[in-house]
Order: sequence, then structure tokens, then C-alpha cells
Amino acid sequence: MHALRFVAFVILLAGVPEGATAQGDAKRGAYLTKAAGCVGCHTETKKDATPFAGGRALKTPFGTFYGPNITPHPDAGLGHWSEADFVRAMRQGLRPDGAHYFPAFPYPSFTRIIDADLRDLWAYLRTLPASARPSQAHDLKFPFGWRFLVTGWKWLFFSPGPYSADQKQTPVLQRGAYLVEALGHCGECHTGRNFLGGPKRDRPLAGAAKGPDGDRIPNLTPARLKKWSDGELKGFLQTGLTPDGDVAAETMGEVIRNTTGELTPGDLAAVIAYLRSVPAIADEPD
Repeated sequence: MHALRFVAFVILLAGVPEGATAQGDAKRGAYLTKAAGCVGCHTETKKDATPFAGGRALKTPFGTFYGPNITPHPDAGLGHWSEADFVRAMRQGLRPDGAHYFPAFPYPSFTRIIDADLRDLWAYLRTLPASARPSQAHDLKFPFGWRFLVTGWKWLFFSPGPYSADQKQTPVLQRGAYLVEALGHCGECHTGRNFLGGPKRDRPLAGAAKGPDGDRIPNLTPARLKKWSDGELKGFLQTGLTPDGDVAAETMGEVIRNTTGELTPGDLAAVIAYLRSVPAIADEPD
């Protein structure tokens, strides 16, 4: 009997990919948080702010949203969450108590993150120093603070489920699509919104005349990017410097420091290749 159990154990191990664990890879998760830009939305702008402890303000036509504390603090952060709670939040936009998150939390994009990456992200978040900074309540205009209204918004604009690669694309384009559409959630800012805050699906990545802070959001399709060479675009996404010597606006500058500037050469090349491949759409008029 013991011999049979040993043989079964060996067979089981043989079927497990090398390096696979049930707990997730925190080191890889650290890289994924950079690709997803987590620190920007979950860290205050003040000097010496604790990373991931929340407090970042996002001003929108519906009011001001504040990024929550996502450190492992048992009361102020995610200390009482399970991995299933985290996956539900990212995949379905639901809190542990079943209430809807407002879509200022970009779960319409994060829903597409694959299971393995969610597991690694969770593993990394569990390693962060716990911060007792309480999450700040949103300051929303009436009636946008009513969470039950999000049910209708989701019905109109939200399609949950992980990313499924387009098998007609090359592996490089598949990776680029995943980074832009899921992890990097570029469309959350670079796709215009209608009066309900839903994305204009006929204008993906084509920018917006008026973004969350009231500023114009640049067009990421070839209608604009065709003016830049791959080298110029790569340099901008690494340093924030444009080909004519200008610098990225403050918001995009932070994205470059924390996200695109931290991507591996392969991932950065995949992002550029994918942006070259999407349909060219003209800028939205003022």
C-alpha cells in the first residue's frame, strides 16, 4: 500500500510543471503590479506617501474617487480578504460583501487578467508592509454614490471574463493586446466616454477631448502614432520625452515612470507592435 502511494505521488509530481506552486509567485507579481500601474492609483501624491496605502484622488464628472488601501492591514487594507475575494473583485467588480465596485476601479479591463497572473498579483500584495491608513470615502455627486445603480451600468458596458488570445495574431501581438487591453488597461483613459461613463466602443484607444481631469487624452491609434518611428515611441514610453523634445504631461509621466518604463524589452516591443496594429481612428473634435 505504501509503495502504491509513493508511485501515485511520483506520477502526480511528474504532471506538475516545473516551478509551479499553488501560492503564486510574488516576485513575478511585483512585475505585474508595475505592468498594471497599481501604485499610481493606490498611493497618495504627497511626499513620502506609503505605496499602495490608498488616498489617490481621481476627479471625474461624477465626483472624486479615492484609491483604497490594498496593503495586508487587517482593518484598513485587504488583510481579511481571501484570494477568492481578490479574484472576485478583479474579475467581477464585486466587494467581499457582494456590493458593486464603481467602475473607476478599472475592473472592466482587469476582468481580462488570466488566472495565473491574478494569483501572482495576490501573492505579491500579501508581501507588502501593512499600512493602517484608512481608505478614504468617495465624494460623489447625487445620485452617483448609489452602488445599486452600477448593476445597470454593468449590464450595458461590462463583459466579465479572462483574456482569450486571437489565434490569428502572432504571439507578439497577442502579448501586446493582453498588456494594453488587460493588465495595462490603457483604454480606461485613452478611450472616450459617453454621458453614462461608458466607453465609446467604436473609438477604442482613440483618445478623448476631455478626460477624467478635464484634459485632452491623446490618441493611441496609428492615426496619431504613425508620425513616430518605433524608436521614438519606445523612447517616449521609457523616458517621457517626445521626438520634438517636449515632455509627457504629469499623469502620463507617472505612468511612464511606474509602468511603461518598467516593462521588459520584450513586453515594451509587444505593446508598440500592438498599437501599430489597431485600426486608425481620427482624434475626437473639441
